[in-house]
Amino acid sequence: MGSCRAIGLDGANLLGFLAAVGTFATLDRTWRDRDVRMAWVFDTAWRPVWHVSGNCSEQDVVEALHRGLGGRDGTPEFTRFDDLTVSPSLFAEFAAQAAGSASLSDRRWADFAAAFGCEATLDKNKKDQIQDTALRTMSGAGHQHFIGFMRELSQTTSLEHLRSALFVTWRYDDTRPSMRWDPIDDRRYALRADDPSSAEIRTVRGANRLAIEAIPCFPTAPHGRELQTTGFTGRGRNRLITWPIWEPCITLPTLRSVLAHAELIVERPRRALLQAMGVVESYRCARLTIGQFRNFTPARAV
Repeated sequence: MGSCRAIGLDGANLLGFLAAVGTFATLDRTWRDRDVRMAWVFDTAWRPVWHVSGNCSEQDVVEALHRGLGGRDGTPEFTRFDDLTVSPSLFAEFAAQAAGSASLSDRRWADFAAAFGCEATLDKNKKDQIQDTALRTMSGAGHQHFIGFMRELSQTTSLEHLRSALFVTWRYDDTRPSMRWDPIDDRRYALRADDPSSAEIRTVRGANRLAIEAIPCFPTAPHGRELQTTGFTGRGRNRLITWPIWEPCITLPTLRSVLAHAELIVERPRRALLQAMGVVESYRCARLTIGQFRNFTPARAV
């Protein structure tokens, strides 16, 4: 069995974690017959390792990802609308079409629809809009579009962008778009020596592209009148996301179960219980709402 470790991804960074999960999901879809599994190892930081049957070099991984992500810019999960500020009827139609197109070999669109939101729960302030995923960070203000940026990243991310995200220490030498999942995207004036409105956005494009593929692993579901997103606790502007770091090699379905485990989202997770499942660390960060944008704070171990 071959393995490949990504030195560019840090499991304590939300963007790094999402990129690792997105890589896992893409490899699992692309290498269906290679028993793809994932673990974490500590090397100055928690780094993801993917295990597959047969040889597995960095070049193999990058080429498989590029092939698996190629041609996704024209698929309906990224093209039906630019933002999730949509009416219940429009989203219901979107979800129904996604469900109708799902098959045993391809349920990607349906999984994105389940993670994006639900027409059964309405925005408290805008009754003609759905409630959506707690991972959403923008809704069109400042020409920043949550789904539109996914589409743009699908169209502009190259093989070299993917390689730099996974196997090179992040240099932040790419320009926008950014999905705003990296704590460095919190660009408030009080945190900077310059005016953020005039500073160019710098990001890691490949990491953002891969992180998008993790969204289906965080489905949403109504709970009373509120829409809940897997891994999140809190309501309104007070939201926290918690994610696990594990050492055993696990499959993607197992990861989905771990991400949804109730112990992760309690105020003080019982480490002994998590360790019995192979979870050796868990991280938590807060979602901030600054004006019309959302960001995430640096994570802390819990």
